[in-house]
Amino acid sequence: MQIVVSSDGRAQPLRRRFTAANPKGSEMSDPVPAQATGTFQQRPVSARLRGTFASVWVHRMDPAGSPPIVVMPDATIDLQWIGGSFRIAGPDKEPQTEVLAADEVVIGLRFHPATAAAWLGVPQIELVGQRLSLDDLWGARARRLASRVRASDNLEDLACSLQQVVAEEMASDAPDVPMQAAYRLIERGPPPDAPLVPWLMRALEMSERTLRRRFDESFGYGPKTLERILRYQRFLRLSNQSNSATAILAAEAGYSDQAHLVRESRRLTGSTPRQIHHLLHGE
Repeated sequence: MQIVVSSDGRAQPLRRRFTAANPKGSEMSDPVPAQATGTFQQRPVSARLRGTFASVWVHRMDPAGSPPIVVMPDATIDLQWIGGSFRIAGPDKEPQTEVLAADEVVIGLRFHPATAAAWLGVPQIELVGQRLSLDDLWGARARRLASRVRASDNLEDLACSLQQVVAEEMASDAPDVPMQAAYRLIERGPPPDAPLVPWLMRALEMSERTLRRRFDESFGYGPKTLERILRYQRFLRLSNQSNSATAILAAEAGYSDQAHLVRESRRLTGSTPRQIHHLLHGE
């Protein structure tokens, strides 16, 4: 699915392959990974947010114009500020392509695993693959929240204001310990030859029905999908840290062979690992 962000910050289906950066209607260039264009900075959130959010990031598009960007599934959910309003991004099971205006700024607050559902008040399975205005979930409450953000051309000041405003909406809900544990278990990976779902059922002391329901609520998809996404993220980390052959990195990340990695890469990013590496590193 492809999404275009309108001037008021709302996400709409992309119906034409043209951008505001091409005023004469020329065809857009090929999409690139989001990390490959503009400037991106990320840091831990303020202390008041740390129970629910892991980090705050700022992504500014190139002032001269950016190609469409591909956001690959990474098992994260973000509360984003774009165009003067809040929206929710993710969870994603497939790559999402967005068209953002030249010099557009997106500021994101990244939820810790298994915390978004409680803060938003919505099971994450209802938000899969969407870029949804917070207004659509919270109505007037979201508009009041946005109205308290202090507009600023200084991105540091704007990010601080966003964190202060969101901190005022923090609930006192207890963390979802079982689902956070489930995330960590899958992130580490099951023992060799251990089927994923039965292993999780034993480790978390849940029936299969309860396990799948809880995963849908917390992550938006089931254990095997989360495993697939985290395994690919593991491969990306390894490839950034090592010059080893792709086949070796695939095995270290948990793939059965290099062909398995290539299939999963196409499924999650639309590209092969070699293509992703070239786009991210220009090699």
